[in-house]
Amino acid sequence: MNTTDSAGGTEATDGGLTAPPAEEAEPPVGRFRPLRKHPLLASAVAVVVLAAAVTVPLILTGSDDAKPCWRLPASTAALAKDPAAATRALDPGDYAADTDRAAKLLVPANANVCAADARILGRVVEAATLATGAGKAHTMAQARSAYAVAVALDDRHVPVGMAPGVARMLADYVVDASAYSGADKRATAAAVPPSMTRPDKNGYTPFGRFLDPREAHVDFGYSGGAPDEEADPERLVNSLAADPEAFAVLYDTYRAYLAYYLERLTSQAGDPDERPNHSKSGWNQPTDLPDFDLRHLAEDVGRLMKLRASYARDGTIPDLAAFDASVRKHTRGAFRPASGQLDTRPPMGDIADRPAAGPMDSTLMDGRHQLFTVLDGWAKERGVPARRLADIKQLMDEWYVDGLWLIAY
Repeated sequence: MNTTDSAGGTEATDGGLTAPPAEEAEPPVGRFRPLRKHPLLASAVAVVVLAAAVTVPLILTGSDDAKPCWRLPASTAALAKDPAAATRALDPGDYAADTDRAAKLLVPANANVCAADARILGRVVEAATLATGAGKAHTMAQARSAYAVAVALDDRHVPVGMAPGVARMLADYVVDASAYSGADKRATAAAVPPSMTRPDKNGYTPFGRFLDPREAHVDFGYSGGAPDEEADPERLVNSLAADPEAFAVLYDTYRAYLAYYLERLTSQAGDPDERPNHSKSGWNQPTDLPDFDLRHLAEDVGRLMKLRASYARDGTIPDLAAFDASVRKHTRGAFRPASGQLDTRPPMGDIADRPAAGPMDSTLMDGRHQLFTVLDGWAKERGVPARRLADIKQLMDEWYVDGLWLIAY
């Protein structure tokens, strides 16, 4: 998923603290999950930034006037323009043995990162993890780097300005993030090569439907790097959803994924690749796996809407109307499936970058309406039986409500 936005501000040639400009004042705190408090130090301390191989002074005072913030070293900022180097800097290795390096680079000692520099960190994440262009599949190193980012930011505050870049990373791995269902003891590595994701003779693969046969995938359920290590994409969404641009990126991606998914199903809303084997996969009908995927997609949208409402209630989003207006500004538009069944298998980055089919109407924040409008239009064009459509809508509605009301944040 490719972006061209740039951050303002002057880069520091070496890391250091500077008072933020007035226009970059940090917004109200209290966002996301309860955070550990770090008392201000009265004297200078130092943090070693591995990627820069320099010592970055942190000069913190107890003053309430201008809150100092941490500036990126030039060598770290340069990674945003060098995808290969960024991937090398974050790649934790074959078995994710070194995820600490990503944490130290992206969240240096829980410092108060200057807003402009946080945006650069977001672009470093994009450079390291996103596909390099349209039609390009993710590599193993990129997928491992995405896993390392998810571990590094798990249950941590995402610096203001960084959230959109991290959201674009999750969008670029939408199939993998949507398939996540918790830590999986069967997972053997942080990233899975294309050879392990191809459907078996029955058309089944646990890594999702309609996969590009060239693409590596993140296994967010892997926890072999360390016993307490988690790469939970759902918790990461919790930490991103209060940022309107990040919210728009995620919401666009979920809606684009629905259109992409529906246009590859049969007219019975079944998986064209699935040849059920009752004794093997446990899936008895060609419609079972699509039902499984569609309900989780509905849950993802419901969860996003729950977070919006929850953050508005607790003040993390202080002005809901302004938030919604900003989300709309960053939204690409409406997404609709093709009128006929497609048999192409594009990489995940192309799903995230799917062009909008038209402008968005006034119902953007009605997640259920957005899902069902697309579903109804697809069913009408493809001649899906009324009973089958009703079954799909019921299960998607149930899981949308689960996401809306039952998911803790």
